[in-house]
Amino acid sequence: MPATVPCQYRTGKTLGSGTYAIVKEAIHIHTGKYYACKVINKKLMEGREHMVRNEIAVLKRISSGHSNIVTLHDYFETAHNLYLVFDLCTGGELFDRICAKGNYYEADAAGLIRTIFKAVKHIHDAGIVHRDLKPENLLFKTQAEDAAIMIADFGLSRVMEEEKLSMLTEICGTPGYMAPEIFKRTGHGKPVDVWAMGVITYFLLAGYTPFDRESQQQEMEAIIAGDYKFEPEEYWMNVSDTAKDFVKYCLTTDPVKRPTATQALAHKWLADTEPHFVANPTDGTPADLLPNVKRAINAKKLWRKAAFGIRAMNRMATLAQLPASEAAIMRSNVDKYKEESEKEDIQTASITYMQGSNTPVTSEFKKSEVAASDEDLGDKLAKTSIKE
Repeated sequence: MPATVPCQYRTGKTLGSGTYAIVKEAIHIHTGKYYACKVINKKLMEGREHMVRNEIAVLKRISSGHSNIVTLHDYFETAHNLYLVFDLCTGGELFDRICAKGNYYEADAAGLIRTIFKAVKHIHDAGIVHRDLKPENLLFKTQAEDAAIMIADFGLSRVMEEEKLSMLTEICGTPGYMAPEIFKRTGHGKPVDVWAMGVITYFLLAGYTPFDRESQQQEMEAIIAGDYKFEPEEYWMNVSDTAKDFVKYCLTTDPVKRPTATQALAHKWLADTEPHFVANPTDGTPADLLPNVKRAINAKKLWRKAAFGIRAMNRMATLAQLPASEAAIMRSNVDKYKEESEKEDIQTASITYMQGSNTPVTSEFKKSEVAASDEDLGDKLAKTSIKE
């Protein structure tokens, strides 16, 4: 049996709330380093242990392998909760970072997309598809001007082998960023991340997404048809044709013909040494995209807040493949369980470390500070139901 030991962390303020977890600030007692700690109530995971097991499996494969991907530093459990310890990203979301800038040029957007695509390539090379790439999952490591942008939230990701790229058929993700093949249920894999990057690029250039419609049904139909335009003209007149061509390249409706991450990085918009831009007619300098982008982002913020809660619950029910009656019960209980998780004091709780020899524990954690176990947490979750 795994050993029970004192906890090596203290948790602080709540940083945010996700689909089925809360995120709290945590400090490692011996090193003094700060982290983000994802706290998951076991009651929410009963019968759905594969969701956590999958996230751990993905992060174990890629953690510490890329400077633009959040690292899983540790994971353990108490009697009531599961704890996943990640990099603490304090620089905010992509939305807020852009709006706070004094100016914003096409070269800035290209630089961000280039960096993110390199991280996506690393993820794909490791045999993983993210499946939920969107601006909200792109966080800056610190508030510094040159802070690294990080891909976060691997809750929908899957480990895939090359020969099984078209085996995933469940509908998942965030609707506006989902590829046609997800809605069509024809099988999907890594190409869905390239499609999402096309949507993100469009957003970074205009401040809104290409498939915005009055209803989710209309949005889905537009995505399946690849029905989008570079309109209104005022939002796109300062964007180069090369950038628009890159968006079209990524938004290829046929996943077989869609570029890979490697091919996208070779597109001239990202690969050329000299930046592409539309020049100001007065002085020939690059046009500032910020006024239009900021106006569009601000107009969308209220809608995002209203839609998030509904989509989060739908996402969890879909992942768990629950019948309608059970999904309704989940929706009524999720806030209560998350509140219970938030109240737990891990300083006084008994901690069980489920770490195998290949667990991605970073170098500042001494071997003597954790209790090793022959059974990995992922294996344990695969075999047993998590109960109190």
